[in-house]
Amino acid sequence: MIEVVAELSRGPVFLAGEALECVVTVTNPLPPTATSASSEALAWASAQIHCQFHASESRVALPPPDSSQPEVQPESQTVFLPHRGERGQCILSTPPKILFCDLRLDPGESKSYSYSEVLPIEGPPSFRGQSVKYVYKLTIGCQRVNSPITLLRVPLRVLVLTGLQDVRFPQDEAVAPSSPFLEEDEGGKKDSWLAELAGERLMAATSCRSLHLYNISDGRGKVGTFGIFKSVYRLGEDVVGTLNLGEGTVACLQFSVSLQTEERVQPEYQRRRRTGGVPSVSHVTHARHQESCLHTTRTSFSLPIPLSSTPGFCTAIVSLKWRLHFEFVTSREPGLVLLPPLEQPEPVTWTGPEQVPVDTFSWDLPIKVLPTSPTLASYAAPGPSTSTITI
Repeated sequence: MIEVVAELSRGPVFLAGEALECVVTVTNPLPPTATSASSEALAWASAQIHCQFHASESRVALPPPDSSQPEVQPESQTVFLPHRGERGQCILSTPPKILFCDLRLDPGESKSYSYSEVLPIEGPPSFRGQSVKYVYKLTIGCQRVNSPITLLRVPLRVLVLTGLQDVRFPQDEAVAPSSPFLEEDEGGKKDSWLAELAGERLMAATSCRSLHLYNISDGRGKVGTFGIFKSVYRLGEDVVGTLNLGEGTVACLQFSVSLQTEERVQPEYQRRRRTGGVPSVSHVTHARHQESCLHTTRTSFSLPIPLSSTPGFCTAIVSLKWRLHFEFVTSREPGLVLLPPLEQPEPVTWTGPEQVPVDTFSWDLPIKVLPTSPTLASYAAPGPSTSTITI
């Protein structure tokens, strides 16, 4: 029996373009007092990162697979196929890397191996939606002699910041201080440079603030004015807005605002809808604020963007956008009064109206949500970043 443990050194969340580092530890769990005949051996071990894509058949119409390129020995149990047994199809993978060959461990002996790979920039983000799913995993395959391959899968979450595909790594490094006694890793330097550049772009895009005002009206007049200080946010931030109802000519009785994502299948991949069929657009509410606002002049709200959610993105099959969805309940009666007069010449009994005719209408305001620091996003799913399997 051999125990294989894979541990991610910096949590399970990464930004596309970063280098993933994982320590793979192979242990013979038998006590050292066991005889030498209890030694265990592995023929080889290899690791690879892949992205698995799965689409809902009721929502997405995918083209038939290309049969001209069949999978190599799909039924063989001795070929390293990281996506064997997974749902959907593998749309992105890194080159496999061999960790070791012909490893023999005595009772109680343990050996560790380091695996490092750059996550591809051109891939989609991790996403589990109603129509499609993009799932990243690090798969480690181990095999005993004359035995099938055993797969150890480590789930990953990948955030994608668009625009880094066109960035070129600076070639002139003459201005940077260097030491002739230290070996420089050009790949690691490039990865850290891309991570710093991504952080700078996120800060620059989400730190700009300027007041945006929107007049809210229905068919009978102005309801109020909505104000928001920015339209670009990062995961984990709060969307703060103000609503001024004092200048309105139509009485607003109640309003609600929801922070939502809109998942839309691209037109060429939409499944044709039948009577009662599943629509190609789905909405998910992540936060909601509701308030009764009659006789309210000014109010505000704050909606948190969950760290576990997916920033907006667009692929050839699906797009994900964020929005604020407002719903207003207004009175049909002009000059509606639901409070007693302030001054009465003599005591009287005042009762409010039993029924108030109302109208409802909705309004959508698009916003943009970008990724955040992978370290901060890791707090959304606290827990050990290790996976274990026994062979």
